[in-house]
Amino acid sequence: MISRIGLVVHGGREQAAITAAQVRAWAGEHGIPCVEVDVWNAAPGDGRLHSAEEAARAGHPDLIVTIGGDGTFLRGVRVAMHADALVLGVSVGRVGFLTEVRPQDVVAALDAVYAGHVEVEERLTLTMRASRPLAIPPDIKSYLKFGRGPMLPPPEPRLGTPEEVGWGVALDITALNDVVFEKLARDRLASVAVYVSGRHFASYSADALVVASPTGSTAYSFAAGGPVVSPGIDALVFTPVAPHMAFNRSILLDARRERVGVLVLERSGRVAVTVDGQLRGVLEPGDWVSVYAAPRSARLARVGEFSFLGRVRDRFGLADAAAALADGEAPAVYRPTEPIPPDLQHPGPWADVP
Repeated sequence: MISRIGLVVHGGREQAAITAAQVRAWAGEHGIPCVEVDVWNAAPGDGRLHSAEEAARAGHPDLIVTIGGDGTFLRGVRVAMHADALVLGVSVGRVGFLTEVRPQDVVAALDAVYAGHVEVEERLTLTMRASRPLAIPPDIKSYLKFGRGPMLPPPEPRLGTPEEVGWGVALDITALNDVVFEKLARDRLASVAVYVSGRHFASYSADALVVASPTGSTAYSFAAGGPVVSPGIDALVFTPVAPHMAFNRSILLDARRERVGVLVLERSGRVAVTVDGQLRGVLEPGDWVSVYAAPRSARLARVGEFSFLGRVRDRFGLADAAAALADGEAPAVYRPTEPIPPDLQHPGPWADVP
C-alpha cells in the first residue's frame, strides 16, 4: 500500500519528464498525493535543503520514485532515509546500476508496489563522525558552478552527549555509495593517516581515498581498482586512488565490527570530503573523520528478479575470453531439475539450520 509518493526527477532528460507525468497521473487515479522532492531551482541563491528538511517538506512519503540515472537515485535515497521510505528507481540514465524499472514499465511497477507484490532489498549505508562540524569555505563555491545542480549544505551535527565528544561530532549524513577524501589542489596530494578501529594502519599520500559500501564498490572504488563486492555482504571497502607508494591494494573490512578513520597530516594540502558524489566539506591539517556503517539500511523496491552479477556483466559489457569461447559455449544458467540439497540451500556452519 502507498499513502504518499515523493518524486525525484532528472530535469535534463525529456524521457524523465514524460515518465514523471505518468507517475503523477497514476497517483491521481489512486487518490495518492505525489510531491516533488529535491527540486533543483535555477534561480541564483536557491540552494538545496538538508535531507530531514526535504523529507518533512514532502510530508514524509512512504515511497520515493526516482526518474533518471544512478545520480538521481542517490538523491532519492538521501531523502528516503529520513522518511523510512522505499525507493523505486526508474532508469533513464546511461549506466543504471541501481535503477531497474524501464520507463515503459513504470505503471506496472507502481501497481506491483501498491499491491504489495514487491521485494524489499536492504542495502548497507555509511555515516560519519568528525573532529568538528564540516564546512565548505566560500572560496570553494566557484569551483562548483559548472557542477550538476546546486550544492548541498554541509551536514548538520547529530545530537550527542558530553561523554561522546572525544569520539567526534556525529554528522547527520548517510551515504549509499561512498565517502571520498580527495585532494583539493592539483599540485598538492592528500596526505592522510588511515586508522582501522582506532589503530593506525598506514599513512597515504594520494589523489584520493575511497571508503565505499558494497553498493558503492562498482562506482569510484571500482574505477580505482577496487573489488566488486556483493551488496548482500556487510563490508567497508577502503581503496586508495593513485597513492604515492608501492602498496595500492584495497582493504575489505567487517562493517559490523570495524570503522575507518582518516586524519589529515600536518603538512598535507586541504582535503575535500564528498558523499555520494556531493561535496559536503573541506578538511584542514589536523582534522579527522571516522566512517562507519549507519544504523539503518536503505530500502530498495524490487519488482522483478534482480541479479547483481548479471547487472555487472551487462553494465560493464563483460566479454568472455576468446580462448574460452574457442573451447566451448557455456549455458546461461546451471540449475538441475532436482530439489536443491540442504547443504547447498543453506551453505555455511549455521547453528539454526537442521
